[in-house]
Amino acid sequence: MNLVKPSFEHLSSYVAALQRGYSPVTHEDRSKQELAKIERDASRFLALLDDRRAEGDPISLRDGSFVPRLPSFVRWMWDGEFSGSISLRWQPGTEELPPWCLGHVGYSVVTWKRRRGYATEALRLMLPDARKEGLAYVEIVTNADNIPSQRVVYANGGVLVEKIDKGAHSDSDALRFRIALAGPALSS
Repeated sequence: MNLVKPSFEHLSSYVAALQRGYSPVTHEDRSKQELAKIERDASRFLALLDDRRAEGDPISLRDGSFVPRLPSFVRWMWDGEFSGSISLRWQPGTEELPPWCLGHVGYSVVTWKRRRGYATEALRLMLPDARKEGLAYVEIVTNADNIPSQRVVYANGGVLVEKIDKGAHSDSDALRFRIALAGPALSS
């Protein structure tokens, strides 16, 4: 498994995963929204998956309000076909995130390819890119009961920082982890 930049070459495999029920967001099904965006303008859809200048539309929160988009990019997990996605978002010049953004990294693996270590490997491969963006650490938030995701974070050197209330994001408790990026160069 490796990470690829979303492209037309890989788009049909991503669409097939969406049609099978994959959602890039684990807490809600966004497959229909993703398919509609691709159908409306596939070029724009792909371009906004590498949005380092935050030119995309504002983000809609659960309460219906909108907040500015952060610089971000997505990479697709690829093992000959689409297997999941991982994203990195940040605020230029600081590791701090606005209160409406719970973590720097988010990931999701298609259900039919879980338990293969793909999320662990994807996170390992993403960490050098986070450092290239100037981050000294990344924070990742998981639901308190999401043991598989916590294993992914721990396997990549994550340290539990605190238990948090996810507020407008969810009704469940969550854990905030931090992975330090400073020090000797990470292997890629």
